[in-house]
Amino acid sequence: MYITLLLASLFMLFSTLAPHLPGKHWLIRVWEFPRLQLFVLILLCMTGWFFMTMTHPFAAVVMIMALALAGIYQAIWILPYTALWPKQVNQVSKVDDNCTLSILTSNVYMYNDNYEGLKTLVRQYQPDMLILLESNQAWQDAMSSIHSDYPHRLACPLENLYGMHLYSKLPFKGEQIRYIVEDDVPSMEVQIDISGTQVTVYFLHPKPPSPTENESAAPRDTELAIIGKEMAEHKDPVIVSGDLNDVAWSPSTRRFRKLSKAQDPRVGRGFYNTFHAKYPMVRWPLDHIFHSRDFDMVKVERLPGYGSDHFPLFAQLQLTKKR
Repeated sequence: MYITLLLASLFMLFSTLAPHLPGKHWLIRVWEFPRLQLFVLILLCMTGWFFMTMTHPFAAVVMIMALALAGIYQAIWILPYTALWPKQVNQVSKVDDNCTLSILTSNVYMYNDNYEGLKTLVRQYQPDMLILLESNQAWQDAMSSIHSDYPHRLACPLENLYGMHLYSKLPFKGEQIRYIVEDDVPSMEVQIDISGTQVTVYFLHPKPPSPTENESAAPRDTELAIIGKEMAEHKDPVIVSGDLNDVAWSPSTRRFRKLSKAQDPRVGRGFYNTFHAKYPMVRWPLDHIFHSRDFDMVKVERLPGYGSDHFPLFAQLQLTKKR
């Protein structure tokens, strides 16, 4: 028991310090994701050491102190995404339908064939814009039945898990399919009109740092930084949505928010964990909605799953023209 607890505690300390090791390899950066899970495990280890104070008093005191510091450090990162933190984005008291925009973001998981599950959610929530990620030709064909409701579309079907499809009730212009960093990873950019104001909307899905994707987090971090700088240069309102393959509290997403001055409606409200849909104990927020200060929040909601490894994310914002 003592050895097991000691090894587990040392691993907790290592995983807390690991993201600060030099480099962007996935073995380093992966520990930015499970901070909530690590916080809970640290508390369990501390509880174990309290029972060891009679038999191993010195080791127990040292480990309790070290784990307490690690737990506090992990909590600092995730605390803004709890109800204990002040809300960053106001919730509107009165909805003006002429000034709202709703976006349903869904990483469909390319091999998932429950097309009707997603279409049911679309019929229920009626988003102004629907963005599919990991969508291929099969998904494009299956979603043709919603074309009458979504006459404005932008398609980039791919078989590499990075296809994208945009369906919009609102007309858009200036549409671009961009390969910002990697030649096989697209993003989309469109301009829409909300109550006479031009709004730029970005849809992103960079590759994650992982043994099956990119060994390094550098391409993802670079794409987020580029879009963050572009967002800051816009004089019109901006929204960024998609599966960023990064958690809300990571240094790279925090840098994106600093560069872009973007607002996150989840701050002070909750995690809205969208991945992994099939493993409740291993979940974190990978799908995001960020926006300029021109918007307030009507609602943000994690929707039910339909066979993908991601839950869809629904967000409705209201343009308040604060700039």
